[in-house]
Amino acid sequence: MDRTGFLSLISPEGQALLAEVGDIDSKADMVKIVSKLRGKGHPAELVATVLTQVKLRRRAKAKFGEFAERMFFTEEGLEQASRLKVAAIHAGRFRSNGITKIADLGCGIGAETLAFASLDIEVTAIELDEVTAAIATYNLAGFDNVTVEQGDVTKANLEMYQGLFLDPARRDLKDSKTNINKRKYDINDFSPSFDFVLEVARAKPTIVKLGPGMDHKDIPDDAEAVWVSDDGDLVELTLYFGSLRRENIKRAALLLTPTGTHEITSESSERLDAPIGDLGNYLYEPDAAVIRSHLVGDLAEQLGLNIFSNEIAYLSGDKKLSSPWLKGYELLENLVFDRKKLKAYLREKNIGTLEIKKRGADITPEQLRRELDPKGSESATLIVTRVDGAHRVLVVKPL
Repeated sequence: MDRTGFLSLISPEGQALLAEVGDIDSKADMVKIVSKLRGKGHPAELVATVLTQVKLRRRAKAKFGEFAERMFFTEEGLEQASRLKVAAIHAGRFRSNGITKIADLGCGIGAETLAFASLDIEVTAIELDEVTAAIATYNLAGFDNVTVEQGDVTKANLEMYQGLFLDPARRDLKDSKTNINKRKYDINDFSPSFDFVLEVARAKPTIVKLGPGMDHKDIPDDAEAVWVSDDGDLVELTLYFGSLRRENIKRAALLLTPTGTHEITSESSERLDAPIGDLGNYLYEPDAAVIRSHLVGDLAEQLGLNIFSNEIAYLSGDKKLSSPWLKGYELLENLVFDRKKLKAYLREKNIGTLEIKKRGADITPEQLRRELDPKGSESATLIVTRVDGAHRVLVVKPL
């Protein structure tokens, strides 16, 4: 969204049109809606801007709930914005450490600041992009304890703040072929630079939000690293510095579920490998936060499970377990990975609905499904992976 588009949205006509359009169903005929609005005399550019905003608000409900209906978004801003439940964890860490005045450096559309301000933390939110800063100002207008500034965070005077929050930009421009924003995992591509992030983080208690795909070798030794999963969706890596770090915790996997919060922690930055053993009667897929935090071995030790092939993050055992960290399967068949034999097996079992999962196998599930051409009234789940180093197809039943 450019400056003109934002000004048109906050104009009386833009606000009235937003209210008129309301919440459009995702299956609505957009062509008819555009024709109807244009027929009423609304300018084409305003109609396009309003409909884009309505669609962004609909997507934003997953992160912001009912707040989304009263906020403005950009495509990039929504993409990088934290979910409110995760931002609330950051805010709670500040609050529990007695930090009540912070700077949100690179605030984007204001998601984190919204959570901080809700806990009565005084926040100065700084954003380089003019339009994004204006959107943050709009989104945070209801808080007296928030000041939004447009400017370069690397030139800001940070002396007056007790703590800092940074969410460096981690996405390139859209790929010319796919039109999709690509994530940045190279710390040299961060904006502001990772050197700047570390410099300020070592000066004051600081929280840094990063992409969960960051290489472990790039994680500073003086930070507590937490990989966060929101009900199975791996959303971020959070680094805590200074007094915000917890004692004797180097790494953690944090899982948020509708029924509660779960955490696995380690005092060491060194990975504990899970023991290698036989493939048992049950197969377990660990949550992505456990895998990315290299805590699979710790989880296996706690639950008495083992892996059955090197570097394959599936756990196994002969006992049926229930854990928020695991998606479990009962093993029905252990087959050779042979496409012709597998196709014959599906015909024999009358399987027409097929879920295909893979790990450690050079296949594309969609392509394999087309090759197998399943037809029948039954369903099955296949896991293509390695067992004792050999490619196998495991026919499983979800627990």
